Amino acid sequence: MRIIAVDGPSGAGKSSYAATLGLPVVPTDHFATWEDPVAWWPRLVHGVIEPLLRGEPGRYRRMDWSGGVPVLGAEVLVEPTDTLVVEGVSSGRRAASRWLSQLVWVDAPDSLERAVRRDGEASRANLVRWKEFERGWFAVDRTRERADLVLAG
Repeated sequence: MRIIAVDGPSGAGKSSYAATLGLPVVPTDHFATWEDPVAWWPRLVHGVIEPLLRGEPGRYRRMDWSGGVPVLGAEVLVEPTDTLVVEGVSSGRRAASRWLSQLVWVDAPDSLERAVRRDGEASRANLVRWKEFERGWFAVDRTRERADLVLAG
């Protein structure tokens, strides 16, 4: 099985790019919350990646953002596939390197404003905090520098 990570800052266009690939996509937005931007990783690994690598279906409960505050929502079944796209902030983290077939970095200079347009003005304060987290995360993880492909969103 091949795993493609589509990573980069929020609002850069990762979801749009991932949708063009025509492959099954698991978004990190299904796991992350404002308070937990990256520590959810074991849920993805144990619930999705490891079962798929064994040729078995993966399962996880996605975060439901519809009320503005994320809560655990419906279970998602991920059928075995030849290629899976994991899309979102931290999807290409160094800890995933052993599974990744390709790491795509998507960036856009106005990603904060793009994220605010996507999520609404009420999300601006959370997005500003998220952007601060991202800068530190990506600087330490060096995600962009490890990318196989770098795209402008």
